[in-house]
Amino acid sequence: MKNVTLLISLALLTTSCTEQATKPTNSLTNNSHWSKQATKQVLNAKVASTQINNKKGAAKNIILFIGDGMGVSTVTAARILAGQQLGKQGEEHQLSFDKFPFTGLIKTYNTNQQTADSAGTMTAIITGVKTKAGMISVSEEAIRGECLTSKNHELLTTLELAEIAGKKTGIVTNTRVTHATPAATYAKSPERDWEDTSDMPQKAIDEGCLDIADQLVHFETLLEQKVNKGKDHQNINGIDVVMGGGRRHFLRKTKKDNTADAKSKKEGDRKDGRNLIHEWQAQYPQGKYIIDQENFDKIDPNNTEKLLALFNESHMRYEADRHNDKLGEPSLSEMTDKAIKILQNNDSGFFLMVEAGRIDHAHHAGSAYNALTEAVELSKAVQIALDNTNPEETLIIVTADHSHVFTIAGYPTRGNPILGKVIGNDSKGNPKAEPELDAEGQPYTTLGYTNGRGFKNLGNETNANKSYKHDITAGREDLTEINTEQSGYHQEALIPYSIETHGAEDVAIYATGPGSHLVTGTNEQNIIFHIMNYAGNLTDTANQQLQ
Repeated sequence: MKNVTLLISLALLTTSCTEQATKPTNSLTNNSHWSKQATKQVLNAKVASTQINNKKGAAKNIILFIGDGMGVSTVTAARILAGQQLGKQGEEHQLSFDKFPFTGLIKTYNTNQQTADSAGTMTAIITGVKTKAGMISVSEEAIRGECLTSKNHELLTTLELAEIAGKKTGIVTNTRVTHATPAATYAKSPERDWEDTSDMPQKAIDEGCLDIADQLVHFETLLEQKVNKGKDHQNINGIDVVMGGGRRHFLRKTKKDNTADAKSKKEGDRKDGRNLIHEWQAQYPQGKYIIDQENFDKIDPNNTEKLLALFNESHMRYEADRHNDKLGEPSLSEMTDKAIKILQNNDSGFFLMVEAGRIDHAHHAGSAYNALTEAVELSKAVQIALDNTNPEETLIIVTADHSHVFTIAGYPTRGNPILGKVIGNDSKGNPKAEPELDAEGQPYTTLGYTNGRGFKNLGNETNANKSYKHDITAGREDLTEINTEQSGYHQEALIPYSIETHGAEDVAIYATGPGSHLVTGTNEQNIIFHIMNYAGNLTDTANQQLQ
């Protein structure tokens, strides 16, 4: 009888507990901001993403964004800066790609270097094969700088596969279009610096290697020779959109002329006497060639089949300096918008590579202001892509080719200006009134570099060109009266060096759309090619087109 009574009591207790558990109570329900944010913004987005068709070939369009040198610390600092520019504390802000449902980590080493360069890393991303530093879309069997060793070791790229498969193709960058990252999408070279004939040794020219600008202009012919024995193929019709800098590599070398007209239109580097712009125009008489903002604004995407836009002789201006150019240059987000609208004029879809290359250049200069401003602009370009494409048929990937030795340090209070000096909290957890001081009694910034010219703090534009060498016994420069948040300030560095260097740690990768579920875990960099290939079914489609 006692056992029966006990069983009944346990049953009643279980029922009572079950009924209580089904009713939300104040003790079990967390209604904090953080709980709501996690549920609504994060979990719901991830659940929705699983409903996308992730079968092989589901991605009609593929957009690959490369933040050159955009390591994790750069993303974090750019996120905070973007938020603070909007009047927030900053840390809680999200960049456009922070909201993507799938993220992972990418290992960036080259086959011969622990810390990578952009040529080798972009080759891995765009061909699926890792290679040596300094080489463009040729395998590691080649020897850097030796032309003949690269023969028969050329690698097929995502852009080339998309071209053969019948998709429209495009390249957008704010570096020279012949620079390492964009060049890897279309060119094959054992030396990244062979941007035009003036950069090449005569031996390499005699052995039949082509400069990178030449390969861009004659991409259609070269691809047909490689995969279709030189025969015309209806799908292979050249890259449809090319936008960036690097005009000098397409024009023949002329005598120096200081007139505005010569600077903007005539001066080049080529020593072979050729004008590749004219050669491109002869191939594509329906194409449009532009060099400034005014003509960029006139481009009607609905009536543009081919576009070659070279907005600067070298790299385009930093976003922060862009409006100082009399001729004017479009922003990365403006170029992305125009490119997508042109490439969408095709039922078979498109492949577009967009590079925010000046993040890397700003870091090399030790300028966090410019690096973060460029990263924020990349976020805007990604948002443009999201706004102008169908998420059910467009795979968007955002990643970096490598990192930099860029750090976020100290214990700044929440909302402290990310470019400012460190202001910590007192013993009660409240912000202090004055900046924190180092062991020498000097204030210091949140952001810094392990190496670079900032070993002697450069202060502002007026002394930015001074030598980085100085007497180390003199200690750090006093930052008390220096505005570290202005555009001309260059962060301090631990080790004196002529240029800040890349970092070797993993970089992040973000993805949304068909195939994005494959972007998880820690992976070799070359897997990115294979994810894009799977999502777009590029190889199978290209092979079918060649049969």
